[in-house]
Amino acid sequence: MDNKPAKFSFKKRIRSFGYAFNGIKEVLSREHNAWIHLFATACVLVAAFLFELEAWEWCTIILAIAAVLMAETFNSSIEKLVDFVSPEHHPEAGKVKDIAAGAVLFMAMGAAVVGLIIFLPKILNLL
Repeated sequence: MDNKPAKFSFKKRIRSFGYAFNGIKEVLSREHNAWIHLFATACVLVAAFLFELEAWEWCTIILAIAAVLMAETFNSSIEKLVDFVSPEHHPEAGKVKDIAAGAVLFMAMGAAVVGLIIFLPKILNLL
C-alpha cells in the first residue's frame, strides 16, 4: 500500500469548503441547541455594538462565540455518530453523548464568564 500523500488540488480544496458549509448548514438548520447559541450570539453582538467595544474586546467575544459554536458542532457530530453506531439505546452510548454535551456546557459557561468580564463594568457604568 502506498502511503504517499495525494497531490495538492485547488479543486479538491474548494470542494472541501463546500463540505464544511454543508456541515454548518446541517447543524444550524436541525440542532435546537445551536439555535439557542445563535440567539445568544445575536444578543451579544448587539450589545457589543451598543457598548462600542474596543478591538481586544471584540476579538475576545468573537473567539468565545466561535468556541461555543465549534463545541456545539462537535457535540452534534458525536451525537450523530453515536446514534449511527448504536441505534438501540445503550447506557455507554448515552454516557458518550452526555460527556459531549458537558463539553458544550463547559464552553458556554466560559463564554458567559468572558461576557460578564467585558460587559458587567460597562453596564455598571450606566447605573
